[in-house]
Amino acid sequence: MERTFIAIKPDAVQRGLTGKIISRLEQEGFKLVAMKFMHVTRELACRHYEEHKEKPFFEDLVNFITSGPIVAMVWEGKDIIEKARTVMGKTNPKEAAPGTIRAMFGTDIGKNVVHGSDSIKSSIREIGIFFKDEEILSSYSNV
Repeated sequence: MERTFIAIKPDAVQRGLTGKIISRLEQEGFKLVAMKFMHVTRELACRHYEEHKEKPFFEDLVNFITSGPIVAMVWEGKDIIEKARTVMGKTNPKEAAPGTIRAMFGTDIGKNVVHGSDSIKSSIREIGIFFKDEEILSSYSNV
């Protein structure tokens, strides 16, 4: 099974969208295996957005993700990285397909309510930044 990192960003948490976003991901059949409600420190944000360090929008990314609490999550499923990115929609909510999370809830490219890993490599890196191995449930039974 493949895993991906998904974060519900401060704009969505502030607007009370956490439950709706998690519900939407669960409706897709994705399995939630780890979750934290947290404030992102500047140091953690810089590690997370390290690939964008030299880009002009880097400080905006860091300032936004540290502006309020997020919900950091690890989801599991077959081909989940690609499927989750489809469900989330394009980064710019104005370009996102109808029915996607960003089209429904995003307000602009900066406040697009969710982040999701874009590759296996970034998924492994991002999960490692936000979670220890023992915080991730490798399996659990349906009760």
